[in-house]
Amino acid sequence: MVLAAMMIGTVTGAQAADLPDFPILRGSYVDAPSRSGNWEGWYVGGQIGYTSGDIDFSHAPSAMTSFMLRESVLADPVSGWGLLPKNHAQSNGFGAFVGRNWQWDDVVLGVEANYNYLNGLESSAGDSMTRQIVNPKGETPPSGHTYTYNTTLSGSAALQVKDVTTFRGRAGWAAGNFLPYMFGGVAVGRMSVSRSATVSFDKYDAWAETQTVGNNTVTIQHNDYLGSGSAAQTEQRVNNYAVGWTAGLGLEYCVVGGLFLRGEWEYVRFAAVKNITVDMNSFRVGAGYKF
Repeated sequence: MVLAAMMIGTVTGAQAADLPDFPILRGSYVDAPSRSGNWEGWYVGGQIGYTSGDIDFSHAPSAMTSFMLRESVLADPVSGWGLLPKNHAQSNGFGAFVGRNWQWDDVVLGVEANYNYLNGLESSAGDSMTRQIVNPKGETPPSGHTYTYNTTLSGSAALQVKDVTTFRGRAGWAAGNFLPYMFGGVAVGRMSVSRSATVSFDKYDAWAETQTVGNNTVTIQHNDYLGSGSAAQTEQRVNNYAVGWTAGLGLEYCVVGGLFLRGEWEYVRFAAVKNITVDMNSFRVGAGYKF
């Protein structure tokens, strides 16, 4: 600055306009630093995490029961029974991600493919229940007769989520070295699923008979056994692919150059597989590099 003042002081205003382009003057100006970091470009990384899942088995045998009883008056009442519970499962896991960011000032938009292998997110359930079904819809007993079905339904189900791949759209806000973001998209899960159901019944006919002996009238209650029936079915698929949706929040921090750290929460819900529904919450930390 002192040197520039001395040089300006030695010439007139008109002469200053004709001064040659001195390199020393040209190099003395530095652009102001950018307020936001540069998140533009391709990136890859790896991650580890914890996943908590709810697996609802309550209607797992329902479709099988409906099929087995499709020509029976028991189809409607029995197929609606909620036989099995909802279970909770936990797992750790690891995976990788790759994506592309586009940046306009502080706004960062991107797309990402994210893969996670889960080590032990699985559960199973089994139970049975017995109910009396009296004159079900479609049954036509004679007048004064009541048909009763002593019906027992037994079932079991098991599910394991092996891995999950999500395809996300991302939107973030660049704040220097920090990038908070949200995302949403499609999820594809690879699962092992099995279920079984057994239904059996005994049918009875209850009716009253009136007899007169002399001056006495006697009513006799009958409960005649009319027969029984049973059916069973089992299904199993080792690699079943299920589609769902995903959404979540995350935060990235640029450590140095293209190296960044990441932490995020992700929610995934899958469409029902064999009448079993699965939803998961995952918490992950990871590191990546932006090119």
